Amino acid sequence: MRYRRLGPSGLLVSELCLGTMTFGGSEGMWGLIGQLNQSEADRLIASAVEAGVNFIDTANVYAFGESERIVGQAMRNLGLKRDDLVIATKVMGVMGDGPNQRGASRAHIMAQAKESLKRLQMDHIDLYQIHGFDPLTPIAETLEALDTLVRHGHVRYVGLSNWAAWQIVKAIGIAEARKLAPILSLQAYYTLVGRDLERDIVPMLKSEGLGLMVWSPLAGGFLSGKYSGEVADDDSRRAKFNFPPVDLARGDAVIAVLREVAAAKGVSVAQVALSWLLHQPHVTSVIIGAKRPEQLSDNLKAAEVTLSTEDLAALDAASRLPAEYPGWMLERQGQYRAGFDA
Repeated sequence: MRYRRLGPSGLLVSELCLGTMTFGGSEGMWGLIGQLNQSEADRLIASAVEAGVNFIDTANVYAFGESERIVGQAMRNLGLKRDDLVIATKVMGVMGDGPNQRGASRAHIMAQAKESLKRLQMDHIDLYQIHGFDPLTPIAETLEALDTLVRHGHVRYVGLSNWAAWQIVKAIGIAEARKLAPILSLQAYYTLVGRDLERDIVPMLKSEGLGLMVWSPLAGGFLSGKYSGEVADDDSRRAKFNFPPVDLARGDAVIAVLREVAAAKGVSVAQVALSWLLHQPHVTSVIIGAKRPEQLSDNLKAAEVTLSTEDLAALDAASRLPAEYPGWMLERQGQYRAGFDA
């Protein structure tokens, strides 16, 4: 397991991060994603830590707080040292019926931070992330609330999730101008069948030095190799909860190349899909979740898979985004600077 800096900080996180969305679900969407109880979650966390994972990601909205509670209890059940792990959680989703029990307002952030700490049985959160963009709350209000939590010692670092490039850059500018806690990372969807991030967000991350945590790196199981066209196992997550959306025609072309590479290396299709992400220089950590120990074990082995230049080229050819303005114009006009230092 390799470790990488989280954005412009000195914090080192494992290149694979254990996602906990499958913990604690019972009804509705969370039940479809996963229903792991405490003992099952304990086994997954123990396996991940044994493999070198020091990064665990959860959210207050996962199973309405049950995922956070399970993570916190697992650390005690397993006798894990708090400072050996980097615990990340998120805030913004609906946590009650009231109009102020959702969003990225100061009121909601401050209240939910206390609740998350209580469920996790911890005195601080290592990485506190805003789970999405709140169009109602001024960005400055959100950042001021996060800064307060950092100054009080309840939060060590702050990040964002599912924000557009322009929103992130605006937030960075406000934080710098007001000398607030800096934004270190973005958690976003990014896969071989979902490379939209590369249009604006990846160039922005490189420019600003932010870290990237990838969620749903197998596109909700699509890149596990179990799918072909619209065929799916009736017991699979994607058969019951078809998310994230995938262009099936393009997806099948990617799966075909993944299978060729996997067969040549004697590894699983999922391992190759995860390894591709680990080969992207703008990726800090890839979040892997699982329902079964063998599934987690297979995903963890992705850290051992090395892709050749030819492998990467074949996967890129099958999955690259179609040219789009202004990208193709920027590339064309930038040619007159080719050969000079950037």
